Amino acid sequence: MAEIKKKPIKIVETVLRDAHQSLIATRMTTEQMLPIIDKMDQVGYHAVECWGGATFDASLRFLKEDPWDRLRKLKDGFKRTKLQMLFRGQNILGYRPYADDVVEYFVQKSIANGIDIIRIFDCLNDLRNLQTAVSAANKEGGHAQVALSYTLGDAYTLDYWKETAKRIEDMGADSICIKDMAGLLVPYEATRLVTALKEATDLPIELHTHYTSGVASMTYMKAVEAGVDIIDTAMSPFAMGTSQPATEVMAETFKGTPYDPGFNQKLLGEIADYFRPIEEEDLDNGLLNPKVMGVNIKTLMYQVPGGMLSNLVSQLKEQGASDKYYEVLAEVPRVRKDFGEPPLVTPSSQIVGTQAVLNVLMGERYKMITKESKGLLKGEYGQTVKPVNPEVQKLAIGDEEPITCRPADLLEPELDKLEAEMAQWKEQDEDVLTYALFPQVAVDFFKYRAAQRNKIDPEKADVENGAYPV
Repeated sequence: MAEIKKKPIKIVETVLRDAHQSLIATRMTTEQMLPIIDKMDQVGYHAVECWGGATFDASLRFLKEDPWDRLRKLKDGFKRTKLQMLFRGQNILGYRPYADDVVEYFVQKSIANGIDIIRIFDCLNDLRNLQTAVSAANKEGGHAQVALSYTLGDAYTLDYWKETAKRIEDMGADSICIKDMAGLLVPYEATRLVTALKEATDLPIELHTHYTSGVASMTYMKAVEAGVDIIDTAMSPFAMGTSQPATEVMAETFKGTPYDPGFNQKLLGEIADYFRPIEEEDLDNGLLNPKVMGVNIKTLMYQVPGGMLSNLVSQLKEQGASDKYYEVLAEVPRVRKDFGEPPLVTPSSQIVGTQAVLNVLMGERYKMITKESKGLLKGEYGQTVKPVNPEVQKLAIGDEEPITCRPADLLEPELDKLEAEMAQWKEQDEDVLTYALFPQVAVDFFKYRAAQRNKIDPEKADVENGAYPV
């Protein structure tokens, strides 16, 4: 085995995206971000993750902000640091597969507006759902990073991860990310996984995890020693819990070693001091629930992400069936096995969890099957790592033919149609993409935007009568 070259660890800062998505439901505003950008730009981060994921939806729906405007303002502020986003493969930042022309246009506009690195993932690790986005990023001169949705199970051997990494390299990716969304990767397993991936590919490898199960910083340490190139961390006021390990802690851990990132702790302290009052305000107003700041070792026991556990608790409480909690937890892996053992990440985690709840509450497995479960079993989301249970598939879709091709191959180009539907609202090219992802939310936002400019109450404005510029 080749000797691991010890080198300074590169760090991606997540405080402007995943950290506040994980802890305060993506509610940090652009206004809160802008004053600290100059200092963040001096740290020496490999990149700052600041866009994609749920930021797009939350900006429009809850903050009444244009996400494209946020990206442009961040790009203006970060003079020397690369900007990174999270991209859900063929689903872009939405919840359904989009035609290739929309995916390509979204990648083009993301890079044109300031994104340097696009992290692209698929909830089933079906690489067919990633190829269009990777090729588009290559064409636009962006950095295409493909994420492995990390999970546990019979199918997910070191050979599986190595083989997938080779295929990712072949498809034109510039780097690979181990995306451990549930905090399932434990320290010594990280050593084995990073070592195996380093044998399989020459691409740089990044590790992304969450503190949910309490092992994340130890996992990072072992991964760095095994040769991982980049880790994701968050400034301490928005670190730990369901977020990432703290930036300052990891920088200090490697200080004086060959892995030292060379960060200035005084500068990091000033950045932390800036975010601390925001954290305190969010604790006071209830946006930050202290429960998400703790450690939940059940994540490892049941291989269920923290957010999925809390969803199960609330679903059962609503049904007056909290006493069925452990029955449902036992049912989750059985449903997951029937469904082809997918990684549990949005949307597969919600699909499997809800079906497990129904199976227990109905007293008969698969007596009621959700629309989403039927879609997963039919192949609408892509190919699962293992075959689905044929008997359960038959219950769900009857004599319908399962989809075996790439799901997006069944979609006609849709950009022109979308352009025509939203023409009256268009003020910038990017508006059609906003509309494509969240049609109703986008129209509400476009009304709000026009009303703000014209000082009109959006509820009373009338498009046909010229209250809005067409």
